[in-house]
Amino acid sequence: MAVALLSDIHSNLEALQVVLQDIKSQGIREIYCLGDIIGYGPNPVEVVDQAMGWDVVVLGNHEEAVVREAYGFNPVARAAVTWTRNLLRPGILSSRAKKERWKMLNHLPMSHKQDGAFFAHGSPRDPTMEYILRSDCVDLTGGVPEKIRDIFTRFDRLCFVGHTHDPGVITEESKFISPKDCNHRVEFESGKKYIINLGSVGQPRDGDTRSCYAVWHGDSVEWRRVEYDFSVTMQKIFNTAHLDPRAGERLAHGR
Repeated sequence: MAVALLSDIHSNLEALQVVLQDIKSQGIREIYCLGDIIGYGPNPVEVVDQAMGWDVVVLGNHEEAVVREAYGFNPVARAAVTWTRNLLRPGILSSRAKKERWKMLNHLPMSHKQDGAFFAHGSPRDPTMEYILRSDCVDLTGGVPEKIRDIFTRFDRLCFVGHTHDPGVITEESKFISPKDCNHRVEFESGKKYIINLGSVGQPRDGDTRSCYAVWHGDSVEWRRVEYDFSVTMQKIFNTAHLDPRAGERLAHGR
């Protein structure tokens, strides 16, 4: 089996297009997305249209904010939420396509379970909002922090998440392993449990400007990095009056 796992596209069409091309080149047909297809970026309509054809899409905090309310969002994210909502929300006379996009966003599941794997945007405890950070793995006493210990009790074997834009795997021993530390691939040991962060397609924040996504092979996961012309996306953001330029500037730094 091979399933492409995407997260945090954030309305970045240029990044998504190269990732989809990379997926196609490998002959992968199944695509799961763990939320935040919208937010920050300039092409929510085009990205939602793509996502409507994928096998699994779960709710992210940015979808939740657009269709409901933006709680705890910083000014950059909140500006994008408001602009995206105004662009996507249909009126009585709106086209059928616009209404279908809005319907899709309103009916996204909080999570997905399959073959011993749990999929959510944030965590099993709070599928849309809770971050599982690499810093959560640190315990001054050398043990496993209570947060990590508790999260590992909430799923069977594998837990795939996004949200932090920081790819890597967390082991039951509370060790964070970045893709660079494992040659971009982790083989799952029998009887072991893992938390796997997919990274971000459209807003990487691990110091690498390339799009990041993962491929689940059943007994392993690999991360793939794909270059795209982020300057095009940046300029679109700069040219959109209601989007904060900082959402574009950070693309050039992968932060």
